[in-house]
Amino acid sequence: MLKNTFLIALCFSSVLCFAQDDFESELDSIQTLDEAKIFVKKNKSIKGKVITFNKEKHHTQISDELFRLGKGSKKVYKTDMTKTYYKVVEKNDIPYKKFSYIFLDGKQKSLEEINALRQSIINKYQQGFRFEDLAKHYSMDDNAKRGGDLGWVTEGDLHPDFEEQAFNDIHNVNEIFTVDVPKQDWYYVIIKTEDTKYIEEIKVLKITETVK
Repeated sequence: MLKNTFLIALCFSSVLCFAQDDFESELDSIQTLDEAKIFVKKNKSIKGKVITFNKEKHHTQISDELFRLGKGSKKVYKTDMTKTYYKVVEKNDIPYKKFSYIFLDGKQKSLEEINALRQSIINKYQQGFRFEDLAKHYSMDDNAKRGGDLGWVTEGDLHPDFEEQAFNDIHNVNEIFTVDVPKQDWYYVIIKTEDTKYIEEIKVLKITETVK
């Protein structure tokens, strides 16, 4: 009886090892973002997802280690309870832009009032007032608390009408200009605070397994 139990346990252990080897072999074969998405969809029982790390925004030990890896490489982190795989499936330098803005709400003010206020803001900026102070005083959304700083953004992050007007590279750094998104009643005074910057981004397949 003891011998049979030992044989059953040995067989079960062998099956688990084979399944694990098969899983890691399939993971190693993934080389593209599309393949990673297919893998996650096909293996719904595991905790898998594709996440993006941005070198400007993410400064953790894990992100720093992943940025040092090449595309197709993976790193494994183990705890007593879990085993987490990070597989780099895409690595690119993405063009980012940086703005500060003052938002004026067309649902609360008429277009005539907004245009008059925008001209007053522009005049004050050109007279030497700091944009940060003007944003804190005039902007009608929560970004006023940050002095209007939008941070680094790239194509697809914002409303397409905003991007079409602000992302066209005709404006110099610290130049003040306006952007209108009338369909949403959004009106802006904007300055470009940095030149276009290419920031490294990686897309990573993350899979977490429970250790048995």
